[in-house]
Amino acid sequence: MDEMNLPNRAGKTLKDYLPLAARKLGIKQKLQEEPLEGGPQMEARPYNEGRPVIDKKAIEKAIKTLKDYKDGKRNLESRIVEEEQWWKLRQWDVIRGKDQKTDRPEPTSAWLFNSIANKHADIMDNYPEPNVLPRERMDEQDAKTLSSVLPVVFERNHYEETYSDAGWYKLKHGVVAKGVFWNKDLEEGMGDIDIRFIDMLNIFWEPGITDLQASRNLFVVDLKDNDLLEQEYPQLKGQVNAAGREGPLGGKVNAAGREGPLGGKVGGQIIDVKQYVYDDSVDVTGKSVVVDWYYKKRNAAGKVVLHYCKFVGSEIIYASENEQEYAERGFYDHGKYPICFDVLFPEEGTPVGFGYIAIMKSPQMYIDKLSQAILENTIMTAKPRYFGKKTVGINKDQFLDLAEPIVDVEGDISEERFRPIEVQQMGGNVLTVLQMKIDELKETSSNRDVSQGSSSGGVTAAAAIAALQEAGNKTSRDMISASYRSYTEECYLAIELIRQFYDETRSFRITGDTGRYEYIQYSNAALQGQPIPPAYAGQELESGYTQAVRRPVFDIVIKPQKRSSYSKLSQNELAKELYGMGFFNPELAEQSMAALEVMEFDGKEKVRERVQQGQTLLNQMAQMQQQLVQMAAFIYAATGQDVLGTQGGAQAQPAAQAASGGLGQAQKAAQTNAMTSYGERLAKNATPKMND
Repeated sequence: MDEMNLPNRAGKTLKDYLPLAARKLGIKQKLQEEPLEGGPQMEARPYNEGRPVIDKKAIEKAIKTLKDYKDGKRNLESRIVEEEQWWKLRQWDVIRGKDQKTDRPEPTSAWLFNSIANKHADIMDNYPEPNVLPRERMDEQDAKTLSSVLPVVFERNHYEETYSDAGWYKLKHGVVAKGVFWNKDLEEGMGDIDIRFIDMLNIFWEPGITDLQASRNLFVVDLKDNDLLEQEYPQLKGQVNAAGREGPLGGKVNAAGREGPLGGKVGGQIIDVKQYVYDDSVDVTGKSVVVDWYYKKRNAAGKVVLHYCKFVGSEIIYASENEQEYAERGFYDHGKYPICFDVLFPEEGTPVGFGYIAIMKSPQMYIDKLSQAILENTIMTAKPRYFGKKTVGINKDQFLDLAEPIVDVEGDISEERFRPIEVQQMGGNVLTVLQMKIDELKETSSNRDVSQGSSSGGVTAAAAIAALQEAGNKTSRDMISASYRSYTEECYLAIELIRQFYDETRSFRITGDTGRYEYIQYSNAALQGQPIPPAYAGQELESGYTQAVRRPVFDIVIKPQKRSSYSKLSQNELAKELYGMGFFNPELAEQSMAALEVMEFDGKEKVRERVQQGQTLLNQMAQMQQQLVQMAAFIYAATGQDVLGTQGGAQAQPAAQAASGGLGQAQKAAQTNAMTSYGERLAKNATPKMND
């Protein structure tokens, strides 16, 4: 079977895909290879002679590590859950305690909510788009293709929605996680890149590290229904259920997750995943914790590789280190954890940070407390109360019923027996302090009135307000730049997954240079390692020689895809000004290029390219005109025929000037050439004679 040894464009043979095909088909027995010519039939041995590296003892150790990691982020989880209450305007449950009830008014002003909503609008106004740049000239076409393919891949993942959800989470809690995975079930089983937003309550890393990639292990957990798990993974049949009966591994296998024989929990919930305070009833019984375990280790060659294991309880669903295909190579070739953190305000000693709610909840709390006091005073003033002796003789039912025009009394009514309770009016200092707290919240969150289109201090001009808005958006621009850095890392991970898994050709609809849709076929053939020939003849015969391989490497520059109305307006005004100043006039190309050298604005390279094109076109036209005049002269000398009407003294000189000059000179020459001898006499007669 020679076809088994023929490599494809990725350099792989059919035998390289046999373990993967056997796993997908559920074939457990050992694969049989074809016998070598003249030799006996040999049996393919599984990795590690059938003894898996990741077994139940390894899972037991991983569960213990997971619990230690969870204890290390307990404070973070509590803060996130509490901040979510502030975001939902349930701050009074935090201030007074959820179980304590009161009849006092509890106003919930939305200053905090408004500030975060305004920041989120800034984020979405600057939605990112990747621009892939090559590091070597030979990779320019691949970089250009990737610049068009990457947005399509992200669009298929509904990334704009993911980016929006991540923006909300980052603003609220100060950190957000997004994962870039390979999902073999996408694209009808062909597999594709899967980009997901991940809740920080479901991620666990080594405490004390500041870089997520430096963690020895990384765990991502998720709660799934037991019946769905048994359908998706038949090997879990009877391992996770809600009946509480004995399972084949021993111990109870119910939703409560009692201890199993290995110390870990067999099915059920091996850890208590932190839950938000829901308004609705959320039932987590009948669910089990599915753990995605990523870890790094060195292979036999000393290279650090990334491995992946999925397990439920003590039952292993998949372990890359147990697979011969990935044992030395690692699960992902890039060797990185497939999760990126986007931090708002960083903290020392941890890879996470804090968000705007942590900054604004203190002034928001006092705003609500002062509003509570003002409302109580106002209600007491609007609804007067009275001191009355027990013998006052007033019919209370009639007195409290506003529909009764007459209230019956016995005896005299005097101030000694019945008088209103005087309520002290709220002092002006209370309103002053309330306004100070509101201004404090605006200042600390960089959400001043001008950021929302309002003006103060007598500023009314639209241009002045726009300038103040741009000056006040420094913090937003800094925040968005941090998001762009995280997005850049996501693009690098996506490119590496394309390099590893895009073995088959795929179809993409991209936007071409002209703005029209184009349809291309793309695979990872151009991204694979390309062998470098020996430096000199015979080098490959030397002992210890290893053929070098060149892999295309790219840089990614992020640019905003969407703009605010003001940004679009300013960009359009700049284009009109450049046009009005003659930047696109080919005759002024040298001056325009000199000015563009010191200017800085978005789209500068496109303007520079257009000016250069105009200059090149002008030079080509001048050369063609000069060649045309020379050809006309040859024709006139050979045949006596004046094909251009430029032969004959005075008319030849303007034509030559037109050929060597600019477009304006060519127009003047054309006007001169069009004048006949009769027109010349008319022009001469029309000229006044000053000597007569």
